[in-house]
Amino acid sequence: MFVPLALALLIAAKPLPDARQDLLDAMVDEINRSQAELKLRENRGPYFIGYQLKDYDSREVLARYGGVFQDAATRDRKISVDVRVGDYVFDSSVGDDLDLSFALKGPSYLTKKSAPIDDDPAALRTALWLVTDEKYKAALFNFLKKKGDDVYAVEDPKRPPSFTREAPEVQLGAKVPFVFTRDRWLAFAREVSARLAREKAFFDSEVRISADKVVRYYVTTEGTRLVTEDTLFGIHVQAWTRADDGQLLEDSREFYAPLESQLPSDAAMKKETEVMVNDLLALRVAPTIDPYTGPAILEADAAGVLFHEAVGHRLEGERQDSDAEGKTFRGQVGRQVLPPFITVIDDATATERGGKQLNGHYLFDEEGVRAQKVTLVKAGVLQTYLLSRRPVEGFLKSNGHGRAQGNRKPIARMANLIVESTKRLPAAGLKAQLIAEAKRQGKPFGLLIRDITGGNTNTAGFGYQAFKGTPRMVYRVDLKTGAETLVRGVEIVGTPLSSMNRILATGQTEGVFNGFCGAESGMVPVSTVAPAVLLQELELQRGQEGKDRPPLIPSPVSLTK
Repeated sequence: MFVPLALALLIAAKPLPDARQDLLDAMVDEINRSQAELKLRENRGPYFIGYQLKDYDSREVLARYGGVFQDAATRDRKISVDVRVGDYVFDSSVGDDLDLSFALKGPSYLTKKSAPIDDDPAALRTALWLVTDEKYKAALFNFLKKKGDDVYAVEDPKRPPSFTREAPEVQLGAKVPFVFTRDRWLAFAREVSARLAREKAFFDSEVRISADKVVRYYVTTEGTRLVTEDTLFGIHVQAWTRADDGQLLEDSREFYAPLESQLPSDAAMKKETEVMVNDLLALRVAPTIDPYTGPAILEADAAGVLFHEAVGHRLEGERQDSDAEGKTFRGQVGRQVLPPFITVIDDATATERGGKQLNGHYLFDEEGVRAQKVTLVKAGVLQTYLLSRRPVEGFLKSNGHGRAQGNRKPIARMANLIVESTKRLPAAGLKAQLIAEAKRQGKPFGLLIRDITGGNTNTAGFGYQAFKGTPRMVYRVDLKTGAETLVRGVEIVGTPLSSMNRILATGQTEGVFNGFCGAESGMVPVSTVAPAVLLQELELQRGQEGKDRPPLIPSPVSLTK
């Protein structure tokens, strides 16, 4: 059949149908039906409904002792439904700990929060319908209970609204390729895990390669219509050993990138693994150190963890109003909270820093608000908080930091926390100032902390406002010669405001720390960018020592050549 050239070109240019649009349309149809019809007798219907579907495509390879222990590919879809009764000023929303609809009465059946992996609009609508019904009944219960509680409560003129008003967002995001070269990673995992297993001093080790693609669909009764795609690849190499006194020691290396092609080369990762091996072997024979209080340098990675735990978590919006929280920075906006040469930013829009990819990047947060760059502390003065759609006194708009894992309830969380300084010294100058400060304080030595395995912090009002970190490579600095001696056996402890206001200077070079952060809304990918910092005072307490015997005979792998 003859087709005119103009018509042929038009047919060729016509885009192929996008199956994602069909799923999005199904969600819109069901949310519109629920908004129009969902109501229990004379009670209110929902004023807001949000539907989220997350489509997970995951790969994982795990090897130990030169053999593959796991080679998995999984596919899963999860849904979350947010139903609110009332209005933006006062609605049914409560924390999980106050969800009285479940604590007191509750349904006899909890609906599964999963969705079909088939692109079946009817099946998806049915899954959403059942969860929406459950969530509406719970929201109505909580709304009426909150209204009843207001009868006895004194009116608070400063009580913020329940939910922020945000402009709707509409975006059918670009498709992101998901390439996982399985044969490459199987070979890499076998080779590197075999290398670690041959180290006689290591009693256990593993290599794990993970790759995840998440396609997210989000619609609300406000008009938001979003489809976004994200991928994240992670390479994790870890080994465990014991010192002669029984102390458990571990070291690890992590490599992250949004695309497989952006990961370091295999040769580069193997080279970094050898550095890890040598560090761990050195730790085995390093002397222990007694508890210490005095000046210390935290190099870039360690400084990033310190800011994340001591400052970042305490600037999360929900922590400013909750009676369960210590509210470290409540009422401090406009006041000096850090040294005047320090500025702290959280920039969820940033994809890289100094050529290194950042884990915390996203386009829209879990509540459909566009990601933003937020200056939290400027020249030491507190400017604002990390904000979700739950308002904080004085801040009635989200700044795009409502985050959560899977289908958990989002709260304000960090993304890419960036620490900047105007008081920078070269590494040699920072070390010289460390030595001078240790001498001034009459200390026998100074400390240099190269990295920290991780940290945790207590922000609760019923506990002490404190943070803790586990340093891995700690060096005692001789005050006469500047010689560095590796030591072990201590943990960093401190109170946040006191510790952070003892920063004397920072280094010139930034470091990027990529990882995951766990809190009430689950594990989310984050990054911290920071220079090295010199602290006037840092407290180290005795770490967990452990007195377990290592394995009594050598491993079979270590006997082979």
